Amino acid sequence: MTRDEKREIIESLTEKFRENPYFYITNASGFNVAQVNAFRRACFEKGVEYKVYKNTLIAKALENLDGDYAKFSEATLKGFSGIVFSKEIGNLPAKVILDFRKKQGKKETRPVFKGAYIDSDVFIGENQLEMLSTLKSKNELLGDVIGLLQSPAKNLISALQYGQNTVAGLVKTLSEKE
Repeated sequence: MTRDEKREIIESLTEKFRENPYFYITNASGFNVAQVNAFRRACFEKGVEYKVYKNTLIAKALENLDGDYAKFSEATLKGFSGIVFSKEIGNLPAKVILDFRKKQGKKETRPVFKGAYIDSDVFIGENQLEMLSTLKSKNELLGDVIGLLQSPAKNLISALQYGQNTVAGLVKTLSEKE
């Protein structure tokens, strides 16, 4: 690979990191071609993208971004590295990885989760994956807040409507007695 080719890859990867605020770094070593293709297909079906890059190219692309990625690079960029990119939902790559593992069979741990960058927060280590998969997305949190704000108003309206029916029924009963 020539220097120009490397520079182009680094520039395109830097742009990918800027466009995708959520990315997970995995290790899929030990996969055969069919398994890697199956994982890519699973990612594509869920709306995320999986690409494999050399660690040095990933590190240089991260250096081009604003912020300090040195600790993240040091902890995650060892061995075979693939990146799962997500544009809108931070927990989607974690769910894709866990679903893929379940479909692969008993106690499958590949692809191995190395680390994730989600809204300027860094998560490192396999033990973080389960927690990441249960995180709510920004849209889900907004929906919860809106639901909580609407709840008292809905309760008040239903109480008033119920009371209206009770009063009307009481008046009707009293008028029928006379």
